[in-house]
Amino acid sequence: MVKPLPRLRLQGFNNLTKALSFNIYDVCYAVSEEQRQRYIEYIDEAYNAERLTQILTDVAEIIGANILNVARQDYDPQGASVTILISEEPVIDKKAAGKELISDAVVAHLDKSHITVHTYPETHPHNGIATFRADIDVATCGVISPLKALNYLIESFESDIVVMDYRVRGFTRDVKGKKHYIDHKINSIQDFLSKPIKNKYEMIDVNVYQENLFHTKMHLKEFDLDTYLFEEKAKNLGFKDRLRIESQLKREIVELFNGHNLAD
Repeated sequence: MVKPLPRLRLQGFNNLTKALSFNIYDVCYAVSEEQRQRYIEYIDEAYNAERLTQILTDVAEIIGANILNVARQDYDPQGASVTILISEEPVIDKKAAGKELISDAVVAHLDKSHITVHTYPETHPHNGIATFRADIDVATCGVISPLKALNYLIESFESDIVVMDYRVRGFTRDVKGKKHYIDHKINSIQDFLSKPIKNKYEMIDVNVYQENLFHTKMHLKEFDLDTYLFEEKAKNLGFKDRLRIESQLKREIVELFNGHNLAD
């Protein structure tokens, strides 16, 4: 849970923007070209725009946000995107007699509160490696925080590697005119991860506290070749093939985790 600072009496609306951005990687090995194509088809079906919309709708509910508008798209040949505009409070049409709720697209909220996801399935052209990347952004303003949905998002995707950034931007004023640049306590994104997730991943931090900028990346602790093989079992492969594939997969994971290629 996000631990708020002592409640501030604000001068109007809370203008702080809390932005959680992270990308996840699922890495696998497909022995043949046909298997690599089926992997892409599997990922495209498992994480199509409809499924992603449900995940982001659940995120909005978890953080206590109100959905204003949903836009979603499946792409050809692969990938999908979903954008949901949200607000902290229900949007009321004050001109209506009964002050009815409105849910039309409110573009003014796009740069303040939104949830987006974009997916990028791809395969290596030569060596059998296939990866699925999803980029997720949750930006909120007011008292609601995207950190409440962090564990749910990680568990919703097949995440071998997770790279996360959290930043609180802007400022808000209290009734005395003093500016406040953050309204909750945080030392690390890891503080908001569940114990099962912490036990499952190796994690490192790079935090810039004076900028209210927090960065955590993590990868699975255990490596089981069978969990990385698509439509294949390790026992059906020769000893040398197992060693070669395991080496390729581990290299891919290290490169994605560090964000640069290893020297050949």
